[in-house]
Amino acid sequence: MFPIRDHNPSGRTPYVTYALILLNIGVFASYWLSIPNEPRLAMFYVEWGLVPRRVMAGGGYGTILTSMFLHGGFMHLAGNMLFLYIFGDNLEDILGHVRYLGFYLLSGFAAAGLQIFADPSSGVPMIGASGAIAGVMGGYLLLFPRAKVDILFIFVIFFRVFPLPAWVMLGVWFGMQLFSGFSTPSGDGGVAYWAHAGGFMAGLVMMFPVWRGLGGTAFWNRTHGVPPHPQAVYPTVKSGIPRVRRGK
Repeated sequence: MFPIRDHNPSGRTPYVTYALILLNIGVFASYWLSIPNEPRLAMFYVEWGLVPRRVMAGGGYGTILTSMFLHGGFMHLAGNMLFLYIFGDNLEDILGHVRYLGFYLLSGFAAAGLQIFADPSSGVPMIGASGAIAGVMGGYLLLFPRAKVDILFIFVIFFRVFPLPAWVMLGVWFGMQLFSGFSTPSGDGGVAYWAHAGGFMAGLVMMFPVWRGLGGTAFWNRTHGVPPHPQAVYPTVKSGIPRVRRGK
């Protein structure tokens, strides 16, 4: 079950969002296609990924930035870029190109900070744009809580697309990051749940003064909690489980 689109795409071209997507894809291709084996790829991640233990020892500060443009595989990259594509355009429309880029990067820095705080002795490199994109999701939630997001649900041969309000989809996602962060033992590799949570909370906090400047609750009343753009019309896709006739 994952989001595939929202119902109110921006009316302006989100140049920074597109540039970030292309940059992430380009960086991924540059090392994924050129590094020949797993051991060398692991060394590459250690060198350019964010290793909390190294940062706490006073080194590797540049990896706070470089780690945001590395991914561990095609699905990792594709999932992150899908989320950025869905939620980035309307935020860029509100903030403008330059402020949006700053917002994205600061969300990523905050995500790295919370991950380091949660597990400062970890020697596992953290990579991925998830923390920065989580900040975009947090900002989106504050500005457009009632925006409709289409969710693709797949179960074996059954699939269906159905809309959910952004506050439900993003609220559940954030709750899952907190639950997983508290339940995952310190030092385990895998998903950086605290980076996700940190980026999301940073996005909410940084977007709060923007929301207030737009009128706060009056902005919600004026826009009905959705992006101020015409609603897109998508064809409905449904699939049911085939029925088998009973024999007499």
